Amino acid sequence: MKKIILLSIFSVFSLQGYSQVYKPLLDNLNEWHVTTCFSGCLTDVYYTDGDTIVDGKAYKILDGFHYISRTFLLREEVNNKKVFLNKVALGHNEEFLLYDFSLNEGDTFNMLNPYSPFPQDGGAFILDSIIERPLADGNDYRHFYFSPAPGNTISTENAVWVEGAGSLSIINAPGGHPDINGSGHLSCFFKDTEVFYANLDSINDCIPLHLGIEKYSLENVVISKGNNSGDCVVSNAKNVKSITVFNLSGKKLKVIKNAGRNSFNIDFSGYQSGMYIVVANGFGGANKSFKIIK
Repeated sequence: MKKIILLSIFSVFSLQGYSQVYKPLLDNLNEWHVTTCFSGCLTDVYYTDGDTIVDGKAYKILDGFHYISRTFLLREEVNNKKVFLNKVALGHNEEFLLYDFSLNEGDTFNMLNPYSPFPQDGGAFILDSIIERPLADGNDYRHFYFSPAPGNTISTENAVWVEGAGSLSIINAPGGHPDINGSGHLSCFFKDTEVFYANLDSINDCIPLHLGIEKYSLENVVISKGNNSGDCVVSNAKNVKSITVFNLSGKKLKVIKNAGRNSFNIDFSGYQSGMYIVVANGFGGANKSFKIIK
């Protein structure tokens, strides 16, 4: 009996240790670069810019490239690991399931490639393998490798998804074959101006074009005393990723992360009276420093 109990406990912890934490695709400000090479290489850029609500559901608005009409909307069900595209037209909108990152090896998925160079209904694909590979931040992320299912006469080439980034083709072509000499291959993908995916085979560097520091600057950030004498309020903080508090000796005392809030508090009630340095950290390495006297 003891051996059975020990094995059972070991099995539980083993499953927990190897469980993969899902990396959302739309948890940040996003920018994709897709490169196509014929006689020379050309990189097209598109990005998420703003939020909207359609039929009670929250979406991010795609802009740039052939999405400049701003009628292409993306939303993600993080708990279900699914990503949807909604194409909005006058008096009508249609939603498509683009990605399902909850799939397991051997599962079949019907690829929809709406408003893309690939067949809108790409037919059934089989998920051949899921392999963890390192990306730009040094962490491993799941890569999903698909091939057309037997009997699929619509699509003849393979497709690749990267968890957290989407298709290695364009975002609305999950069944699109990534081909730098054809319809293009994802070369760079940024989250909050920081590179997440990079393929430098045909380009020199990954630099965000639309999610730049100038657009998301910290110029208007203000830190002031709150109503509670132990608090300070960070205002105009939409572009603040985090706040770091230092003492005058340069010792880091606290880091507060911000998830898109426009204002939040810093609690100084546990600190002695004196002067502190507070640094607001923004996208792309931007920062702004403040002196706070408690």
